[in-house]
Amino acid sequence: MTVIAPAAARRRVALAAGACLLSFTAFWLAQRAADVSMIDLMVYRAEGETVRGGGDLYALRTTEAHLPTTYPPFAALLFTPLTLLTTAAMRTLATLGNLLLLVGFAHLSLRLIQNDPTRGDLFRGERHARVEGALWASAAVVWCEPVWTTLRYGQINLLLGVLVLWDLSRRPGHRWAGVGIGVAAAIKLTPALFVAFLLLTGAAEAVRRGPWRPPVRHACVAAVSFAGATLLAAVVLPYDSRRFWTRMVFEAGRVGLAEDTANQSLRGVLARLLHTGEPGARWAVAAAVIGALGLAVAVVAALRGERAWAALACAVTALLVSPVSWSHHWVWCVPMVLLLGAEAARRGGRARWAAAGGAYLAFCSYALWWVPHGVGRLELGQNYGQMVLSALYVVLGSGFLITAARRSRAPVTPPEPRMPPGPTIPRSRTPVRPSRTSRTA
Repeated sequence: MTVIAPAAARRRVALAAGACLLSFTAFWLAQRAADVSMIDLMVYRAEGETVRGGGDLYALRTTEAHLPTTYPPFAALLFTPLTLLTTAAMRTLATLGNLLLLVGFAHLSLRLIQNDPTRGDLFRGERHARVEGALWASAAVVWCEPVWTTLRYGQINLLLGVLVLWDLSRRPGHRWAGVGIGVAAAIKLTPALFVAFLLLTGAAEAVRRGPWRPPVRHACVAAVSFAGATLLAAVVLPYDSRRFWTRMVFEAGRVGLAEDTANQSLRGVLARLLHTGEPGARWAVAAAVIGALGLAVAVVAALRGERAWAALACAVTALLVSPVSWSHHWVWCVPMVLLLGAEAARRGGRARWAAAGGAYLAFCSYALWWVPHGVGRLELGQNYGQMVLSALYVVLGSGFLITAARRSRAPVTPPEPRMPPGPTIPRSRTPVRPSRTSRTA
């Protein structure tokens, strides 16, 4: 194993940081030139103002688009500090915060991949390698459409991803593992599927090893954290909490039109395919089937010790079965591309490199916006070729699940034993002369 001197490692990290800063600066300038609205951030601020003013949270309509409140009440509590900032300061801090969260998201993704027995050799044996890899990765993935759109709207997707991966990249049985998933689910309900994944994994492990396994504890901590955050919101906002959990949570139409091109979920694809604004029972059946199969793939991967594949299979399943998964919700493309790249680096093969590179280019292509969309419900008139483009992320996510399922039939390759890093021995400039004994031998 090659050991890199600390000075050389620091120089490589500095080079990666410079490249990341340059890419982020170009990204910032491009967003300013595009005059991004950060409209969702303005909705978050309006929610905070409504909480502070004691108004009706779910009667709120704000911005020129008259957008409603769609998150649970706990999210609105977290948004109240935004009311203390000016609009310009809020937008600047939100952009900076999201860029930092992107680096953290990439770093946690690499840590999850590194802890996987089937990990690649990209980050092994070097103290600074994961930081360097996260910086290079962030410089590249910041241009992916889900990341661009997240920052364009001032969304919180990267925050939710960091909370979830902070949990899943912990060592099994860590005392705080589960808090991140619970809080993320209290902010937005989709991450709650990770609780079901952990419970199913724990139940499967219990058959072989006993009932109280780390995944079960992990799920219980997540459930308690979710309940605690939700009860806190109920105490502070009793009326809004009652309305959300008894009525608003069942009104998927409040979020937006199902057929919208930005809706990269099974429901959105079926709405466009069937030329209807509400696919109804067909979507419910498809979501149930894909949800069961996706969770099965995730659990099998977890039982094989493939934590990265398991986590991403669950994340992709949640995006597919959610009634609405806007394109910016697919920031999970970041760990997905990194995992495919690590797999290609470890096992080689043109097909694997093509899969990793193709996935990255697809998420950077913005191809789902090449079709008729916008005012007038143009998506309901798309032809089959346009439907394929507008289903881009659903196709990529389904392909990822198929790849993960195929891997479950292959034997697990045990990790190579790690040797403790030793000191770097400089090369001597003086040539070593052979001894007389070696000459005569």
